[in-house]
Amino acid sequence: MRRVDYFSIQVPNRPGEAFKVLSTLVSAGINLLACTGYPQGRRAQIDVVPEDSRKFMAAVRKAGLPFMPKKSGFLIQGEDRAGALAENLKKLAQAGVNVTAVDAVSAGQGRWGAIFWVEPEDVARTARLFRKK
Repeated sequence: MRRVDYFSIQVPNRPGEAFKVLSTLVSAGINLLACTGYPQGRRAQIDVVPEDSRKFMAAVRKAGLPFMPKKSGFLIQGEDRAGALAENLKKLAQAGVNVTAVDAVSAGQGRWGAIFWVEPEDVARTARLFRKK
């Protein structure tokens, strides 16, 4: 598990808008660790987790993409097995940390990954919880 930066952008909720944003990032050589999007009325929000936040920021400034300032989340990757996500969520629950959102997927070939978010005041505590093995 590792702490990651993520950035959000609001776009019109219509075909091709996510492609425009993502193709701009691809053209700049930005590798994403995670991407999620969802509608918000007539708009849509796209959240991205770049592998290199500094390179990402330089690229979006150059492209004029109005991403919101960075926030923190957590990325978990590992061997896929029953209960892998639940074990991590249990650790947070026992520590009194509320997970505000989570996206998890099987990555194939026996791997899985998830990104989750906590309240800003819980970011440092969450990072400490997962540093302790």
